[in-house]
Amino acid sequence: MDVGEYRVNRFLVTISVLLLAIFAGQAWASEPTPWQMGLQPAASPTAAKIIELHDALLIVITVITVFVLGLLLYVSVRFRESRNPTPSKTTHHALLEIAWTVVPVLILTAIAVPSMKLLYFADRIEDGDMTLKVVGHQWYWEYQYPDHGNFGFDANLIPEEELKPGQKRQMDTDNPVVLPVGKKIRLLFASADTIHNWSMSSFGVKVDTTPGRLNETWVQIDRVGTYYGFCSELCGVNHAYMPIMVKAVSPAEFDIWVKKAKQEFARVDEPDAPAKATIKVAEHALSK
Repeated sequence: MDVGEYRVNRFLVTISVLLLAIFAGQAWASEPTPWQMGLQPAASPTAAKIIELHDALLIVITVITVFVLGLLLYVSVRFRESRNPTPSKTTHHALLEIAWTVVPVLILTAIAVPSMKLLYFADRIEDGDMTLKVVGHQWYWEYQYPDHGNFGFDANLIPEEELKPGQKRQMDTDNPVVLPVGKKIRLLFASADTIHNWSMSSFGVKVDTTPGRLNETWVQIDRVGTYYGFCSELCGVNHAYMPIMVKAVSPAEFDIWVKKAKQEFARVDEPDAPAKATIKVAEHALSK
């Protein structure tokens, strides 16, 4: 092996190790990471199916794009003016017209079938093991646990000046949602004012909270971890300050948390507590 070949091999090995380190860290990440490539890793069956469909469609789209680009380059070179001073007067070709009609129909059908199956899978609502109700407010989230004594709490953004070591800027909330892994959770969505959107990429969930309407979906979290999301519907001046923080724990840990939460979040809050929370977040935003 000569020096040049040795350097090339060493370079390839170095690149491989770096890529492995990057993607291995992202493979189980429950939050966005710097220089992240691709979609956020799935933490639910729905998200896994969405990513699987996305990857399959990406291959189809890439093949079509390369094919069309190749045709354009071929036509540009093969039928250039210098090579064809007398242009062709061909007006139609029955076989080609049938082909470029039938082939796209077959491709679209092949795409539509798995897409419809995924839509049905994500939309079907079965009897879950528990229910979580999500209510959007300007500009915070309210969560209720109707199957566990109907306690509830508000989740507000932690202002930057109050962050503790390890907490993430504009991502952590004062009261994270706690959910058990391996359980089918029915999610109900409502709004107290305007349209918001509860978006969790790791769960494959993105649902509007609409005034006067109750939307629903479901999720089953596959692994323990802390997951983050955001409001994905422009809902006012502090739209950017409505993070979602979900802690997925084991069923045993969830039961322990529920016992504590029933006492901590008993309905004894003062009536204007939500308003104070909103004012606090607004003041933080305007101070930027």
